[in-house]
Amino acid sequence: MSVSTAPLLQHPAEGLGRMSLPTVAPTVSVVIPVMNEAKNLPWLFGRMPMGVSQVVIVDGGSIDGSVDVAKTLWPDATILQQTRRGKGNALACGIAAATGDIVVTLDADGSAHPSEIVRFVSTLMAGAEFAKGSRFLPGGGSSDITRLRRLGNLLLSGLVNSFYKTNFSDLCYGYNAFRRECVPFFLLPATDGDEAQVGDGFEIETMINLRAARSALLVTEVPSYESNRLHGVSNLNAISDGLRILHVVLRERFGLGPATSIRPQQRSVTPPPPAPCADGINGHTYVDLGTMTTNDLFELPPTRPHALDPVHSSSHIARVSTTTSETPN
Repeated sequence: MSVSTAPLLQHPAEGLGRMSLPTVAPTVSVVIPVMNEAKNLPWLFGRMPMGVSQVVIVDGGSIDGSVDVAKTLWPDATILQQTRRGKGNALACGIAAATGDIVVTLDADGSAHPSEIVRFVSTLMAGAEFAKGSRFLPGGGSSDITRLRRLGNLLLSGLVNSFYKTNFSDLCYGYNAFRRECVPFFLLPATDGDEAQVGDGFEIETMINLRAARSALLVTEVPSYESNRLHGVSNLNAISDGLRILHVVLRERFGLGPATSIRPQQRSVTPPPPAPCADGINGHTYVDLGTMTTNDLFELPPTRPHALDPVHSSSHIARVSTTTSETPN
C-alpha cells in the first residue's frame, strides 16, 4: 500500500483536449472499479472520450462520496455495489452489467488515461477481439512501476510465455478492452455469494489474459502509458499480490482451474473488415498506428491501427506498435 506523492500527472495525452471515438465505432462500455476515488473522478470523466455509450461505476464501499461525485459528473452512469471485496470481484460485477458491444476496463486513480480508449477501440475495430494494454511496447511506458514490480512482471510474463507459447510483453496490466461476446471465454468468478474466490483480487487481470490466450480469441497487445495515481492510496501490495498472481499462473497451467472447456465456442477467428479510413469524420483524419509516435496518437483523436501482424508463430497474439519507446522505470 502506498500514498501518491505525485500531485501532477505527467502523461503524453495531457493538454491535448478531449478526444472522440470514431463515429462508426460500436457501442462502448467503460467499467471503472472505485473505492474512495472522489478526488480523481473529475479528472477522469473530464477526459472520457466523446461517444462512450455507458460508464459502469462499481463501488467498493467508498466513504468519501465517490458515488455522489460520479452521479454528478456522469448522470447516466450505471452505479453498482460490488458483492465481495477486491478488484477482481468489482470487475466481474461491472462486466456483467456492461451493455456495449465493446467493454473497456479502466482504473479510477488517474494512472491510465481515458484518451487511450480510442486506441483500444480502434484496435478492436481493425479485427482484434481482445486488446491488451502493455507498458512495455514501443509507445508505452510507466512513471509509476517500481523496480520490484517490474522485475516481478518480467518473471511472470516469461513464465507464462514459456507455459503457453505466447509472447506477452506485460502480463500484469489492467487497461484492456474486448468485445462483449468474448466474456464467456474468461469464466469470471461468480458474483453471488459471500465466500472469497480465486480471481477476486488483482490477479483477475492475469486470469483473464491467460484464458484469452488459451482460447480461440485474437489477442492484440496495445501500447499504453501508466502514470502515478493522482490522489489517495493504492491497495496494491507487490509481494502478496504477486504471489496471488503466481498462484493463478500455476493453477491455470497445471489443471487446477476450471475443469470444463476454456473455449465455450471453438471457432476460427475471422476479423471483421476495418472501419473506413477517410478524412472529415469528426473533423479529423484516420492514421496508421504503425507509423505513429506516442504524441501522434493524441493529435488525431479517431485512430485505427494497421493490419495486425502476428509476433509468434504458434500464437494468436499480435501487437500494435508505435515508433518511439518510453521505458518503464
